[in-house]
Amino acid sequence: MALIVKSFSGSDATPFFDDLARLRITVFREFPYLYDGDATYEQAYLATYARSEGSVFVLAFDDDAVVGAATATPMATETDEVKAPFLASGRDPRDFLYFGESVLLPTYRGQGIGLAFFEGRERQARTLGLSHCTFCAVERPADHPRRPQDYVPLNSFWQKRGYTHHPELRTTFSWRDLDEDRESPKPLSFWIKSMPA
Repeated sequence: MALIVKSFSGSDATPFFDDLARLRITVFREFPYLYDGDATYEQAYLATYARSEGSVFVLAFDDDAVVGAATATPMATETDEVKAPFLASGRDPRDFLYFGESVLLPTYRGQGIGLAFFEGRERQARTLGLSHCTFCAVERPADHPRRPQDYVPLNSFWQKRGYTHHPELRTTFSWRDLDEDRESPKPLSFWIKSMPA
């Protein structure tokens, strides 16, 4: 496999949106997100990142096929759901690069692509002069009926990358799980890394 990781700024990633929408729908069906995706919503979601000044798309290619993607945007351009916990705790969203997602097809995992996704987004934070990177992760109960027996959370991977869990920083996003007939709110908490000056 000829795997290559490339970064694209904002609207430069637009030609890949169909691929990215399919990736998000495919990967987020897995636990813990269990997302019952919709292509129309995905296109609109990706377009908001493309319009955001300072956003970055880090894409993984196997030859010409997009097999993984990670996004980030300055938190100042994000939704109230993202910014509110930071504002409430006295943190300035203008200091943060917010990571939207990291999705990679199962066949390509364990080959360093996830690490490259973090490196690409952290490089963008340094380019923009932002002092912190952050992302949020969904929280599911340990006894969730769809939790695979061999499921291993990514907490240790994130910790090795220098991210600290801040369970006091919480938000909710709404989406439709695979076994739901309508959207419902899901709890998420944030991880933060300080970037070297």
